[in-house]
Amino acid sequence: MVNTQLIVIPVGRARSNHAEIARQIGIDIIAGRYPEHGKLPGDAEFTAQFGVSRPVVRESVKTLVAKGLLSTKAKVGTVVRERSAWNMFDPDVLAWHLDAGIDRRFLRDLADIRLAVEPRSAALAAERRTPEALALIEAAMQEMREADPYSVAFAEADLRLHIAIANASDNPFMRSIGAVIEAALRASFLLSAPVEDVEREIAIAAHSRIVEAIAQRSPELAGAAMTDVIFNGLRRQGVDGEGAAAR
Repeated sequence: MVNTQLIVIPVGRARSNHAEIARQIGIDIIAGRYPEHGKLPGDAEFTAQFGVSRPVVRESVKTLVAKGLLSTKAKVGTVVRERSAWNMFDPDVLAWHLDAGIDRRFLRDLADIRLAVEPRSAALAAERRTPEALALIEAAMQEMREADPYSVAFAEADLRLHIAIANASDNPFMRSIGAVIEAALRASFLLSAPVEDVEREIAIAAHSRIVEAIAQRSPELAGAAMTDVIFNGLRRQGVDGEGAAAR
């Protein structure tokens, strides 16, 4: 299990009472404390454990059912579903994985989906970006250059840059991948923020090449530069490219 903590990008979502209970149960499911196909404790046990009312527990369970983690059946109870049924594009489910502790397989899986989408997103941004969209991309890049690499500001600027590129693609499906990008970058800064000046310069230069290619309306260069950024992140995390389109 990889858990060397450096920087965490704030999730930025307010939590209601039932959402916090759903989060705690969700983390326990992801961490394996409630195994797949196993039954969850009853309402009474959860109300005592969390000190909340039965309606709050039931609302929390409904949330987890909607996210694919649980199923409820008459005369059976509430059961943990198999991992393949979980909605891995859900922002909360991704965030809970990071809270539960992540391994190299999870990092490679994130890289796989990023490699399938983000290079194409960058290429589309190069083709379709408006002056306004380019200005947002360049502003985020400038914030990365100016921020301390060990700060939350650096992490947030990196996230804003990738989201701005997805938005500039003018494709709603690319925009919707934002939750995966956020989870991947949170993991990256949790595990592998640049630890030396040379690593910071490599990261800045690699991201700058994406921005330059988008500004020059060069889809091929933008896509290739995004691919390099993703592989550079894997390298810093100490994860090999196996299972992530290794080259």
